[in-house]
Amino acid sequence: MKTIFSIALFLALIAAGVKFYGDYGASSQEIAFRTAVVERGDLIQTVEATGTLEPEEVVDVGAQVVGRIERFGLDPRGETDPKFKDKPVDYRSEVKEGTILAEIDDSVYVAQRNQALAAYERAKADLVQLEARLAQTDAEWQRAQRLRTLSVKGLSAIGKGEGMQIRGISDADFVLAKSNYEVAKANIEVGKAAIAQQKSALDLTETNLGYTIIKSPVEGTILDRRVNIGQTVVSSLNAPSLFLIAKDLRRMQVWASVNEADIGGLKVGTPVNFTVDAFPDDSFSGVVEQVRLNAKMTQNVVVYTVVVATDNADLKLLPYLTATLKFEIARREGVLTVPNAALRYEPPLELIAAESSQSVAAKGTDDAEKPDDARGTVWVRRGSALTPIDVTLGVSDRARTEVTADELKEGDEVVLGVQQAGAAERVNNPFAPQMPRSRPRS
Repeated sequence: MKTIFSIALFLALIAAGVKFYGDYGASSQEIAFRTAVVERGDLIQTVEATGTLEPEEVVDVGAQVVGRIERFGLDPRGETDPKFKDKPVDYRSEVKEGTILAEIDDSVYVAQRNQALAAYERAKADLVQLEARLAQTDAEWQRAQRLRTLSVKGLSAIGKGEGMQIRGISDADFVLAKSNYEVAKANIEVGKAAIAQQKSALDLTETNLGYTIIKSPVEGTILDRRVNIGQTVVSSLNAPSLFLIAKDLRRMQVWASVNEADIGGLKVGTPVNFTVDAFPDDSFSGVVEQVRLNAKMTQNVVVYTVVVATDNADLKLLPYLTATLKFEIARREGVLTVPNAALRYEPPLELIAAESSQSVAAKGTDDAEKPDDARGTVWVRRGSALTPIDVTLGVSDRARTEVTADELKEGDEVVLGVQQAGAAERVNNPFAPQMPRSRPRS
């Protein structure tokens, strides 16, 4: 009898424990929503890209003659800064237009110039001889003409029976005198042409001699010096590069690579903000100056080069830094915004309010009449159930999205997700394994 009573008491205790656990466990399964407040504020839609800082204009200074680098010019900063006095030009030297950068050994070109000068003087002396020869042949030609006239008069007098003694000129001598005069006159033009030819040769040698002094064609900053004293430069079809000069480092450009999917939103004048790793706490601004059309294929992705102009008056930005850019393609001020997670959340059917079931069922028909990317749904808690509100989507900054709906007001709480008290929060991830849900208490 005592054994039966003990068994009955044990079973009663088990039943009471099961009931207590069920009540406690059910209460612990109360649904808790994770929510966010609908806010009114400014929203900026951006396109992100990476790029490289480039000087706005770079001049590659080369050598036009062959020779050995004999010396460098003096750094212009030495005129005002004793630290650079008598120092040669080098990296980061600020040069002016006409500043001597380097000098090539000119001994060969001096000899060529002197040779051409001598030939030029010889041509001028030859012209003097030709002019003297022209004067001589001109006198002979004038004399031949006078003698020819006397011969004709003498023959006429003889024909009339007048006795007269004359000294004439033969036809051969007359023709020879004329020919010598014409040749001498033509030789004058030959002499003048020879002088012009030798003058051109002299100018060429003087030009080549001038090329042995390499000068800066622009005012700017030397980015790169590619030669050393004693090095021989060889000028062939392409002039060898000796110095790389940035014309004005106060104006810089960012050459950004933009994905083809984002290029449609960019145009000239689009505002840009960017950062560089060298100054992580600073933000710089600029505008799109050019959208180039020569696309490139990078890892099977088509990218376009977009040139962004930026001011560098303080010379803080250095050439060839890597920049991370955000192109501002749209801006909205004072609009309602919700977190993007609120637009992705889809509650289970048992959490939807009964009066909202029909609107949820009809939502598919309404959405078929409007673009998917312009419509969305947010869920607002009404008691223990959720009510959907259809919204029109606007600009998004990847964290929040502009929404418009008559039923949605600033300060409303929209649902981002749902979690059970004491359990891990559920996330609406189609790739995560789905755990069985417990049915909420009615």
